[in-house]
Amino acid sequence: MRKQFLDLGKQPIANGFLHKEDIKNEYFFNLGVAFDEDTKLVTQTEYVDPPLMFNDTYMYRGSMSKTSRDHFKLLSSKINPESRVLEIGSNDGVFIKHFDTSKAISVEPCGNFAKETQDMGYTTYAEFWSRELADKINTSHGKQDIIFAANCMCHIPELNDAFSAIESLLSENGTFIFEDPSLAEVVNNNSYDQIYDEHPHVFSVIALDNILKRSGLQITRVENLPVHGGSNRIFAGRIGSSIDETVEQNKAYERILGLDRFETYQRLALRVEESKNDLVRLLTRCKEEGKKVISYGATSKSTTVFNYCGIGPDLIDCITDTTPEKQGKLSPGMHIPVIAPGNSIDESVDYAYLGAWNFITEIKGNENDFIDRGGKFMTHVPVVRFV
Repeated sequence: MRKQFLDLGKQPIANGFLHKEDIKNEYFFNLGVAFDEDTKLVTQTEYVDPPLMFNDTYMYRGSMSKTSRDHFKLLSSKINPESRVLEIGSNDGVFIKHFDTSKAISVEPCGNFAKETQDMGYTTYAEFWSRELADKINTSHGKQDIIFAANCMCHIPELNDAFSAIESLLSENGTFIFEDPSLAEVVNNNSYDQIYDEHPHVFSVIALDNILKRSGLQITRVENLPVHGGSNRIFAGRIGSSIDETVEQNKAYERILGLDRFETYQRLALRVEESKNDLVRLLTRCKEEGKKVISYGATSKSTTVFNYCGIGPDLIDCITDTTPEKQGKLSPGMHIPVIAPGNSIDESVDYAYLGAWNFITEIKGNENDFIDRGGKFMTHVPVVRFV
């Protein structure tokens, strides 16, 4: 039984940056969030049709950030190069490029990125993950030793089908490795912006263990990661695989946080509303004082925040972002202009809201001039403040 605890209001496609002439056709949906008392899964009340989000114009590039590049390079170095590797949701190849083209296969439904990995020499299936696709890969390439998915499984509405397809393609002693935002970190940090159209679920280890077992898989190990504002890397194998102590440690911690109880999420909803009010109040005060405020990073996270809080060009002058596909467009829903960054934040800027707060260390390292002249970054995580 699902019980709704949060309403983030009318939301657009989070990566749907658009030109002015396209505003009249912009798509919106209501972003409600619920707790499933059976599986303990936090999930959206309404799922957006995946092709509306993941298509030939998808804009998020995993390789744009040095943090991401280093993260995937390190993980790839820990995998036996002789393993047969399948990546689900390979994006622009930031992970799979570290493997020999004869050993690795890519699945990427966004045609623009599928072409990029194809051009690198990888067999790439430009399709959404499904049991039918798993059967096709099994027929052509056989079972896989490693199946990897980064920030992808939380994108898939029907988890039982997705996990069953993975189980069917995994070699007898194979490992399924996937990483997604951690529900524990969302609750701890009040980072409600981890919830947007592409993330129909936010996972706890408790919920994943319940759901994976339905498909003949079980969690064997958990690694807690700092990337994307706090993620879990989950290792899973077939039922009966050896399980290390990190699994129960994480589940015990989540029970302490109350991630298996609806009341926890009712309290989270109150904190989210308080964060909204505080952020609008701070931005309004900055404007009243004549300060120039921009947003740093045209992120999906900031789409949730700006639309939920009603923050538009009246409070945020513009958004700077390094992604070429987003520059010269307007942000989804609130239609804030997106511009290319210079070598540093413009001298007229007083404050920069961290739309990409999860990359704060990298951002601060790139913006010493802005900081030295008295510029300040602001965030809403875990509370609204200057950082």
